[in-house]
Amino acid sequence: MSGWAGLLSITARVTLLLLLGSLLFSCSSLSQRVPEFALTKIEERDIKDASGKELVTEDDADPEDLEVFHPTDQWQTLRAGQAVPAGSHVRLNLQTGEREAKLPDTENGQSGTREERRRGRRRLGKVDVDANSFTSEELKKALAKMKASEKAERKAREEEVRKKFRPIEQLKEEFEKLNMKIETDYEIMVKLISKFNSSASTLDEKVAALYDLEYYVHQVDNAKDFLSLGGLQLVIEGLNNSEASLKEHAAFVLGAALSSNPKVQIEAIEGGALQKLLVILATEQPLAVRKKALFALSSMLRHFPYAQQQFLKLGGLQVLRSLFRHQGMELLRVRVVTLLYDLIMEKMLLEDSQHGEQMEEKMQQYQQVRLVPAVVEQGWCALVPNLLAMPEHDTREKVLKLVGVLVAFCREHYRGDSALGTALSLLRSEYEELAAQEQREGDKDGYFRELLGSVNTIIQELR
Repeated sequence: MSGWAGLLSITARVTLLLLLGSLLFSCSSLSQRVPEFALTKIEERDIKDASGKELVTEDDADPEDLEVFHPTDQWQTLRAGQAVPAGSHVRLNLQTGEREAKLPDTENGQSGTREERRRGRRRLGKVDVDANSFTSEELKKALAKMKASEKAERKAREEEVRKKFRPIEQLKEEFEKLNMKIETDYEIMVKLISKFNSSASTLDEKVAALYDLEYYVHQVDNAKDFLSLGGLQLVIEGLNNSEASLKEHAAFVLGAALSSNPKVQIEAIEGGALQKLLVILATEQPLAVRKKALFALSSMLRHFPYAQQQFLKLGGLQVLRSLFRHQGMELLRVRVVTLLYDLIMEKMLLEDSQHGEQMEEKMQQYQQVRLVPAVVEQGWCALVPNLLAMPEHDTREKVLKLVGVLVAFCREHYRGDSALGTALSLLRSEYEELAAQEQREGDKDGYFRELLGSVNTIIQELR
């Protein structure tokens, strides 16, 4: 009996030793293989901080707030809240208690060559995206966000444009609310002519109507409509009005309608406008009235040889010459000199141009206008040079131009005019100095050099 008991005791001991050895072997083997078979997933709800409070997990965090972890072929520690790319290896380091991750091993134990990783990258819009770092669902969401952002920017730009410009529908509604409509020039002129012609209108209202009409009749088509509406004859009759302000503005409207408009010029001279304008210039009138009358006369005579011929027959040159006898008419004298120069040059340029059939007819009309002989006969050769004593360079320029044209017809008179010789010498000295100053300042073809040339040409012609 004691022998059997001893045998059982020995057998139990051997079995216990074998179990212990097997257990030790398993633990040793497990310890050696921990890096390879590290724990890849832990229950997020079991992660607590030192105080026992549960930490915020990736499942609880806002996906847009997660920081993406970029794995390499080496184990790296994961920070709280970092999102691990799909396919990465994750383990729990039993020694430190921290999670670690790295790229998955390839067949040869490496994490892939640089070229392989480079091929794994794709272009998404303007941003480089690693295809191994995000799932297809995440890429779709990113693309949707980019489209939404572009749409929002486009809407913002459209809204900004809408703020700057109002739509036509809104403008129409506002006009309707104000009981307004867009009127044509023709409709406006009808109202203005009616106001000017109405006996119920006050003097100020009539003057205001003429002032507005002057703006519209500058256009050729509007001037023709003004003629068809009877407005031209009304303003011609207004030249006889006893009110100076009405007379002034009537002449102003007439001059605007006549400018470069042959049809209106013909109707005006047939309506007696030329005679009325000459009467205003020949009689005692305020300077403003005479100024506008001279403007209307100039508009009627330019490029209209028939009107020039009638002007000479009615003694128009004598009327203009009378303006040189009165004080305070310096401005009008300069304008008269400019008008005479333009009319003389107009005919001379036509004579020098090539003649077509239409120009031949016009040339025949100009041949009947003997303006230069009338100028010489009525003493303008002596009258014009006196204006060289005026201090304004612009006035001198206009006078020098007319004297230069008249030299061919007034040469003998100019040669015997000692006052003209003295004036030309003084002007040459003055303009030589001013032209030299211009040249020193780098202006080789300046204004004063041109005036000096005009003076020298006249002096040369008179030698």
